[in-house]
Amino acid sequence: MILASERSRSLPLRVCHLITDLDTGGAERSLVNLVAGIDHREFKCDVVTLIDPGSMAEPLIRAGIPVTSLGMRRSRPNPIALFSLVRHLRATKPTILQTWLYHADLIGTIAAWIMPPERLLWNVRCTDITDVDNERPIRWLVRSLALLSRRPDAIVVNSQRGQSDHERLGYRPKRWVNIPNGVDLTRFQPSANDRPQFRTRLGLRPDAITIGLVGRYHPMKDVKTFLEAGSSLLRCRPDTQFVLCGDCFTHENVDLGEMLTKLQLVRHVTLLGRRADVENVYPALDLLALCSIYGEGFPNVLCEAMACGVPCVATDVGDSADIIGDCGLIVPMRNPEALARACQTLLEGELQELGARARARMVTRYGLERMRAQYESLYRSLTINYC
Repeated sequence: MILASERSRSLPLRVCHLITDLDTGGAERSLVNLVAGIDHREFKCDVVTLIDPGSMAEPLIRAGIPVTSLGMRRSRPNPIALFSLVRHLRATKPTILQTWLYHADLIGTIAAWIMPPERLLWNVRCTDITDVDNERPIRWLVRSLALLSRRPDAIVVNSQRGQSDHERLGYRPKRWVNIPNGVDLTRFQPSANDRPQFRTRLGLRPDAITIGLVGRYHPMKDVKTFLEAGSSLLRCRPDTQFVLCGDCFTHENVDLGEMLTKLQLVRHVTLLGRRADVENVYPALDLLALCSIYGEGFPNVLCEAMACGVPCVATDVGDSADIIGDCGLIVPMRNPEALARACQTLLEGELQELGARARARMVTRYGLERMRAQYESLYRSLTINYC
């Protein structure tokens, strides 16, 4: 038995985080925000990726957090990677192994049978994607994990919708823990004085009504609905400008180009591609739209935009309605006219006042320090009086 008094002498507690990669994404950003800012006197973290780490590994490396890749290739299972993970666990002896996303949940659980950490955590970051045509290959994995869901000591979710969806899919853990994502309120903040400068840098007209979509070009984001809503909105607000920011929102995207041409939006849409300075994009917007149709658990972009004082319109996916509250509007999925009407409604109101309320909501409910404190509390609760 390890008593609490003995545990206090063995600090810091070792926490190993296992994730597919550290490329741009909501789960990846949450992991980086957590690990980079956690109390390193109490928790010693390292991060293991199944495939090459990706761009978001850099801030961890700069902060002195070890990042290890198991060298797998995407969509190509490799048993050698499992043994590499086992060797890593044997060498580092983590108190807690925390896995992020489905593939890491499975591989981490198998490794934990061979080289058990004291505690195993899973992290579920999405709502149900098993019935979506282009996501169906993941169905067998989700079903397998449902059968194994009693194995971890707890499953962390970032949304109530994600928990209820996975309960419906057969997940029966010992314990659910809901920890919403946190937003960096220092990085993402209103910048009214810098707004004209940001717009100039992004190639936006200083006086245009500007509505943005920040994400990646992917079926779940339903970019088509955003663009169709934009086309509709232009009939009553011809001065409106639209911004698409994220992976594959570039002129090299042929499918996107065809949609813009068909909807006669080429002159009205600015394509920014992936931006490392997205905190300078949000303050340049009047509104942010989220049009996702599945998969979203806790959309980070809503929190980031609202922290910058930008009101949001979103489809009813994940916990979007809880995030937005009375600081924006929720619309049905795949309904361009409803999205256009919602944008028009907000634009006719007091955007500055609404943006201030949005910022205050993020400060009160979704600050990054609040998320870190909840994870730290969970780690402590799992390791007290461990036998």
